[in-house]
Amino acid sequence: MEHRELAVAGAHAFFPQVFADERGDFASPYQEQTFTAATGRRLFPVAQASRSVSMRGVVRGVHYTLVPPGTAKYVYCAAGRALDYVVDLRAGSPTFGRWEALELTPASGTAVYLPPGVGHAFAALEDDTVVCYMLSEEYRKEHELALSVFDPELGLRLPPGPPVLSERDRRAPTLAEAAAQGLLPRYDG
Repeated sequence: MEHRELAVAGAHAFFPQVFADERGDFASPYQEQTFTAATGRRLFPVAQASRSVSMRGVVRGVHYTLVPPGTAKYVYCAAGRALDYVVDLRAGSPTFGRWEALELTPASGTAVYLPPGVGHAFAALEDDTVVCYMLSEEYRKEHELALSVFDPELGLRLPPGPPVLSERDRRAPTLAEAAAQGLLPRYDG
C-alpha cells in the first residue's frame, strides 16, 4: 500500500493495491504496517464504526469535533463515488485554513486519516454513495460542530449543481464566525 501526507498537517491518504479478476476486486483500505510507518503510531482504538448512504449531490460537512476530546477518523468509500475534503480548522496549526480534496471510490480503495480537530466533508458524486468511517470516539452531539461549505475564506470547490444539505449544514457558521465564538479546536502539535 502506498501513502502520502496531505496538505493538512497530520492527515494522510492511503492507496491500497486492488486485486481484480472476473469475480470483481479485493482491496484492504487499512493496513496497520503502512499506517504506522506513515504516522509513527498505530491507528486509534476504534470506538465506533459508521457509514452514510447519500444520493448524488448530497454534501455532508464540514464537520469537526471539539478538542479535547477530539475524534480521529479513518474514512473510505464502499460504494459510489465521493469527493472527500480534509480541512484544517485547528487554531495554531501550521496548515490552518488549508484543505485538500480526494476522490474516493471502491475501485481505488483510497482511504483518508483525519487527526482530531481536522474538519471533514464530502460530496456524493453518484446515487447510493456509501462512505464508511472508523472513529476514535463515539458520536456525542454536544462535541460535534459544523462549518459552512460555502465559506469563501475556505474556498472549497464543490462539484457543479445545487448541493443537497441538512438544515444544520445550511445554517453552519463560517470559519471567522466560529473563531469569534471560540468554537475552533486548538492545535497542540
